[in-house]
Amino acid sequence: MIRENWRIGLLVIFVLAAAVALFAPGLGGGVAANATNGNVTTGPTNLQYGLDLSGGSQIRAPLSGLTAEGVDVGPQGGNNLTGQVASELNVSTTDVRVRTGNGSATVEVYSGNVSQRAFASALQSAGYDVQQGDVSDGLTKQTYDTAVEVLSNKISESGLSGGSVQTVSSGGERYVSIEVPNQNRSELRELVADQGQVKTVAYFTIEGNRTPSYCEGPVGTNASGNGSANGTGPTTCNVTALPSQQSFQDVRPVRQDQQTGEPVVPVTLTEEAAKPFTEKMQRFGFDDPANRTCGYGRGGGGHCLLTVRDGEVVYSAGVDPDLARGFASGEFVDDPVYQTSAQNASQAQGLQVDLQAGALPAPLNLQEGTSQYILPSVAQRFKGLSLVTGLVAVLAVSVAIFVRYREPRVAVPMLLTGLSEVFILLGFAATIGLPLDLSHIAGFIAVIGTGVDDLVIIADEILQSDVSTGRVFKSRFRRAFWVIGAAAATTVIAMSPLALLSLGDLRGFAIITIVGVLIGVLITRPAYGNVLRRLLTDN
Repeated sequence: MIRENWRIGLLVIFVLAAAVALFAPGLGGGVAANATNGNVTTGPTNLQYGLDLSGGSQIRAPLSGLTAEGVDVGPQGGNNLTGQVASELNVSTTDVRVRTGNGSATVEVYSGNVSQRAFASALQSAGYDVQQGDVSDGLTKQTYDTAVEVLSNKISESGLSGGSVQTVSSGGERYVSIEVPNQNRSELRELVADQGQVKTVAYFTIEGNRTPSYCEGPVGTNASGNGSANGTGPTTCNVTALPSQQSFQDVRPVRQDQQTGEPVVPVTLTEEAAKPFTEKMQRFGFDDPANRTCGYGRGGGGHCLLTVRDGEVVYSAGVDPDLARGFASGEFVDDPVYQTSAQNASQAQGLQVDLQAGALPAPLNLQEGTSQYILPSVAQRFKGLSLVTGLVAVLAVSVAIFVRYREPRVAVPMLLTGLSEVFILLGFAATIGLPLDLSHIAGFIAVIGTGVDDLVIIADEILQSDVSTGRVFKSRFRRAFWVIGAAAATTVIAMSPLALLSLGDLRGFAIITIVGVLIGVLITRPAYGNVLRRLLTDN
């Protein structure tokens, strides 16, 4: 009995699993979907809703930068090409990326202030035959993929749930599309506007009036630079101690320092960064507990560790005596933990997010992008209209089925099977935390139509004449299943480009349609055949 009706049992299992995903507390996307900045509102299901159905903000913008492809670097592989280009363009080496392979390279510069002519000239000065026409606006797919990953991490670390980040294409141009429900446009813009590049700079007083060659230039827009601000104060030096977020292995949440009361971010360095960092601290006098005075920003000298975010000094402080003794003894290498901060709690929170999420490879060009904000009240109206549209579609299909067959034992199982398909698909969306928007709703309606269409094919093939025996039923069902299987394969093939390519809302429609077709062919259509066999045959 069970072996003969295992397809019905499989359908029941999937329906129950979908019910658990949709309604069980703590599963799916329910509570998390509606959580914003720690404020949690629960709903009847675990479904997440995207921008169209919950309200919120969307920003769509390209990355700033230029790309030169096919640069002939020969067998040397473009050694030191990054440094040469960065020096010629007067940008940081982190703003230049070289990808090599098979004797050629793709060179990117992540800056909106560099012209194609200047980029080509920099490559020529480095000894490479590159013309201005070989340089194109925009960056590579790999860079966009990295940006999507970093922005996704930023949104997640900021406590903004239900957000999505993806690459979309329009008019031959790539854009990063960021959607966050229940978030106003200005706050989202503030979150993603900066690259979030964080480094730690050692700032210290040196003896004499000559500036050593290892000293770097000003560390930020509010930096005093090398030497004294007025020519009479102490001579100071800046040296990068930790160049990027990659130096940090662990970043803890912001907390309040028990002694000073200021917000701090505890961090742990990686093994690779801890030793050279300690050596620099020893070389420049940060291992002496007496050198704890920090006069940065006040015209004085001293020894300071500066936290620099996107070229701006957000925090400066002297080294705690215990930390200095750890540098002196080398114990810091074994337990590389210290704490940094910012000028206020909001900046400290942003610093924590940047340290955890990483830095964007290139800044977003918000001037060339677009943004929109959907009021929650309007989104609620969309949600209600979407529900009405779905119910109308189900009602229309139900009427058509009963008019066509006029036999409840055929029509009712058909209708229930079609609805179970949509229910399982909703459970799938809740399980993976898919934020539903209008494109997904269109996909659900398409699934209702194509699903019932396939069930009609099965019913028509089986009911064309008497099917009192199981052998005749299986033969006709097999013929009908080959037809709907071929139709399903055609649909999947046709929708695959839309699902794989970055085409914005069309991608959501394609994904729901493909998953719905697969659920139908693998689960609901075979189960419907089992039901009909039980109702229409004698064995």
